[in-house]
Amino acid sequence: MLATVLFTDIVGSTPMAEKLGDRAWRTVLDKHDRIVVSVVEKYRGKLIKDTGDGALAVFDGPARAVRCAQEIQSALRHFGVDVRAGVHCGEIEVMDHDIAGLAVNIASRICSDAGPGEVLVSSTVKDLTSGSGLVLEDLGERALAGVSTLWRIYSVNSER
Repeated sequence: MLATVLFTDIVGSTPMAEKLGDRAWRTVLDKHDRIVVSVVEKYRGKLIKDTGDGALAVFDGPARAVRCAQEIQSALRHFGVDVRAGVHCGEIEVMDHDIAGLAVNIASRICSDAGPGEVLVSSTVKDLTSGSGLVLEDLGERALAGVSTLWRIYSVNSER
């Protein structure tokens, strides 16, 4: 099926877990998980799974996925947690309680390239969100780990 894939990742999660200790880190993760579930539902997405220090969700609209990522970042920033996010649209394979396919891998790699508090999107998302009010900055073509072609990547700056 065609879907918009969102990956999020807590920046610096391992050093943060080491600094806080297991019990306090679990509290951070619980807060993260509650926020992610709530915000994904608000934007009519479907949470596929939590990744330990992030999340994987799908949406039927790319602008909602981007706004969801922005709101997750904003909510967690209040607790001193920086989140990076990557968004891509493409064909995915739906399995029992998971998804797979190149579009999932591309979204994951885009997320990995993002810095703290940054939402990066593919050119596909950029094209599909034309007229949505999202302001995107062209970061140029990038090689994504394990992907044979270059992808034009955009950073989400704000909204008009």
